[in-house]
Amino acid sequence: MEEGTKSKKTVFVGGIGDDVDEALIFEHFATFGDVIEVQLPSAATNPHQQTEAKHRGFAFVTYGSAADAQDAIDNMDLNELRGRVIKVNLARPMKTPMQLGGNRAVWESEEWLKQNVKPLNQSGGVQGRNAAKQSSGGDSPPKDDDAMEE
Repeated sequence: MEEGTKSKKTVFVGGIGDDVDEALIFEHFATFGDVIEVQLPSAATNPHQQTEAKHRGFAFVTYGSAADAQDAIDNMDLNELRGRVIKVNLARPMKTPMQLGGNRAVWESEEWLKQNVKPLNQSGGVQGRNAAKQSSGGDSPPKDDDAMEE
């Protein structure tokens, strides 16, 4: 199945309470069409902490057709489920790490470096400061060996 087609058949259900499980979501959303799958992403669990949520507070419901998904959105968005108002809309595909920027710093990108970084002798860094001091007749900073003797 094509990814774009699948996403138009999948709805995002947000704001669900801790007492809601996949069976309850299936029960409420099956009235709008043929439900293929219900996903309730679990929260990171810590066995030492029993107070943690069982899930992350949202779910995905995949229908057999885009029309069924739209019916669910039209009828369930801003409705109440177990005492909480839920938000229902089309699920968007998850962004890949490269689209999000990943866990890499911006300066790890060659493109960013080319646009934003000057050569070291022009950057005003240590070498630039030393060159400026020498041309103005100032003392040069102590070498590492000199600092160790003191």
